[in-house]
Amino acid sequence: MTAKTAEKGRIEGSVWRVGNNVNTESITPSRWLHEGGDIIYEHIGELLIPDFPKKVQKNDIWVGGSNLGCSSSRNAPSFLKKKGIGAVLCYSASRIFYRNAINAGLPIFDIGNEVEKLHMGDRVQIDIYTGEIKNLTTGEEIKAKPYPDFIMNIVDAGGIAAFIKSRKSEYKLLK
Repeated sequence: MTAKTAEKGRIEGSVWRVGNNVNTESITPSRWLHEGGDIIYEHIGELLIPDFPKKVQKNDIWVGGSNLGCSSSRNAPSFLKKKGIGAVLCYSASRIFYRNAINAGLPIFDIGNEVEKLHMGDRVQIDIYTGEIKNLTTGEEIKAKPYPDFIMNIVDAGGIAAFIKSRKSEYKLLK
């Protein structure tokens, strides 16, 4: 597992909460994305939460409302992961955002109305194997649907590229 956690499969961090219909431009603004280099990491998420790029800690949790990551195929989950986000929880995510998160090896769970149990700054612990989510601040618990094995294998490998590389002997080159 790529995330450094106290126990394999457990991620613990503080909540960074955003609203509904948050688009990928709001997370990774074009202005900074197209500058090149690492400047995007100095500005990621600041349109939504101004302090985010300066205060996010490794394994913190990005929490969104409905339709998280709408509007484009921009790979915002990959940038969030590289900035330190350990997992994403949301009411619902656009399908491309969801797939990009899995492909980046960033655990993401659609939890519907249960997202209302999570507030900015709460400490949350997630077991990515069982889908158990504990709000350590309030004591409330949430049960997300666990991943099927094929998705868990991708997340466990650290993303789709690492998953494919780890199984390269299984693939045959066509001539």
